[in-house]
Amino acid sequence: MARRVGLPAQGMPAEELLQAMRDMKAQDANWRGGRTWSLVYYAGDEHTRVIQDAYNLFFMENALNPTAFPSLQRMENDVVAITASLLGGNDETAGTMTSGGTESILLAVKTYRDWARAMHPEITAPEMVLPASAHPAFLKAAHYFGVKPVLVPVAADLRADVQAMAAAITRNSILLVGSAPSYPHGVIDPIEPLAAVAKERGLGFHVDACLGGFLLPFARRLGYPVPPFDLSVDGVTSISADVHKHGYGAKGASVILYRNQALRNYQFFVATDWSGGVYASPGMAGTRSAGSIAAAWASLHAMGEDGFLRVTRQVLETTRRLIDGINASDGLHVLGRPDASVFAFVSDDADVFAMADALERRGWHMDRQIMPPSLHLMVTPAHEPVVDRFLADLRAARQEVLDDPSLVQQGVTPLYGMIATLADRGMVNQAVLALLNSIYSS
Repeated sequence: MARRVGLPAQGMPAEELLQAMRDMKAQDANWRGGRTWSLVYYAGDEHTRVIQDAYNLFFMENALNPTAFPSLQRMENDVVAITASLLGGNDETAGTMTSGGTESILLAVKTYRDWARAMHPEITAPEMVLPASAHPAFLKAAHYFGVKPVLVPVAADLRADVQAMAAAITRNSILLVGSAPSYPHGVIDPIEPLAAVAKERGLGFHVDACLGGFLLPFARRLGYPVPPFDLSVDGVTSISADVHKHGYGAKGASVILYRNQALRNYQFFVATDWSGGVYASPGMAGTRSAGSIAAAWASLHAMGEDGFLRVTRQVLETTRRLIDGINASDGLHVLGRPDASVFAFVSDDADVFAMADALERRGWHMDRQIMPPSLHLMVTPAHEPVVDRFLADLRAARQEVLDDPSLVQQGVTPLYGMIATLADRGMVNQAVLALLNSIYSS
């Protein structure tokens, strides 16, 4: 049953309510201390203060109509232009900011659906072909917009299988998808050959660089081997990149870029016959946060090229220390050959979900994956000081699980074990819905 919480009869004094919120916040994951491996991208207190001040400066403005606030129009256009300059754009590149990677992906799928309606009216049941490792936001978009997702298993190296994806294309296909990198394993899909297939077949090709868009360009400048992945690749027609990830902006800020304005036009929504006047919207939302636009602009300018090179080196060196440490640990190894700042690892002899529970008892917030059962790390500058502590706790957690097999039946391990192994995915769906209902009614 949902909690019954009514509006207070009298307003709370400011300090009292803020203290109540501080008390609640004290129970949250410790991201400042590098104890989380997802959700927050933290570039230090000084940078955080800058983007907080920028956000607060535009706290009440509304980016629904940027012509009322020309400062927002300029900042959004600047963020889009800077992103395009990093991701192979040219004078024809067009884009907008969105509320995050999910909205960018939703808009990409909606754009190609509407493009296909205009250019290929014979396609009445549109499909998109994507690797099984693609972000589930594509599945959400497929569900929302009536585009059938054709999921193709990845190759042995965990990257998109080009030949298999090409074979999955049908007369109803409108879009191919690749990741740079994929979230589950941190590997970059073979963008160039996928783009060539898309171009040959006359399809759109979207690169999901939400995670890597503000890291890979600087990794390349630092000498890391980064394959071509962006709009500089012939056949790539759009790309998304999150400023609130390795752009270190405030939530939620992402950018979606298209090869030209003509394609971007299919993203926009315009209503001309409303009694309230002409209504035009660039994305999913009506009212848009001005603060996140301002914080994104501030973050890019506060960091500059030198700042991004510095933190990218820090992140990638920390990632390498973690990967090498895990691979050197008994019974543990990293999946594939990660290209960026995220990766997953498995255990040969211990239940990884029980290990995650053991790590959480030691103060770490862990992310669990399935197919295969694995643990996932997303590395930020906050993790540089905690590498040795985490590796020590990881090895201790593995040994704890090996020493006490009953741990496999405790904590959240049974739930994740069921999700990972149950063949009836409908039953899994019901279990997850029950979990969601418990979260949003407590």
